[in-house]
Amino acid sequence: MEQLELKTVINACQMDELSPADQHLMSLAIDATQRSYAPYSHFHVGAAVRLDNGVEVIGCNQENAAYPSGLCAERTALFAAGAQYPDVGVSTLAIAARGTDGELLEEPCSPCGSCRQVIIESETRAKHPIRILLYGRRCIYVINGIRQLMPLLFSEF
Repeated sequence: MEQLELKTVINACQMDELSPADQHLMSLAIDATQRSYAPYSHFHVGAAVRLDNGVEVIGCNQENAAYPSGLCAERTALFAAGAQYPDVGVSTLAIAARGTDGELLEEPCSPCGSCRQVIIESETRAKHPIRILLYGRRCIYVINGIRQLMPLLFSEF
């Protein structure tokens, strides 16, 4: 039997090491955490996407007493972008979260499995990888495409 080793590359940086455009996108994601509706989990997540045409769209998690009816921040942002700009790809996705104490998380928070699959589909739709920025007070992760988080992904792209 052959053993395969998969490698993930994630860059860690501080906010001031990001480009001004990425700093702005991350600040939109952080601000979006304040718009989150999370009365059950008290876990507030914000996301912001930059489209290939430079337009930025935000999203935040929206909970519901019927739990499957809620939606994550990443998907609200990606779906809103797709609805408003169906022929424009996403270039960058920024994500930030506040814990149950209301503070921004110390460590970056990565997308759930459902959001990862939606990011895969968004990359397939755009025909290119989407840069992912994950905010943490300690550092920000910069990930060049969902394949770094899902190396054995299900996709046509």
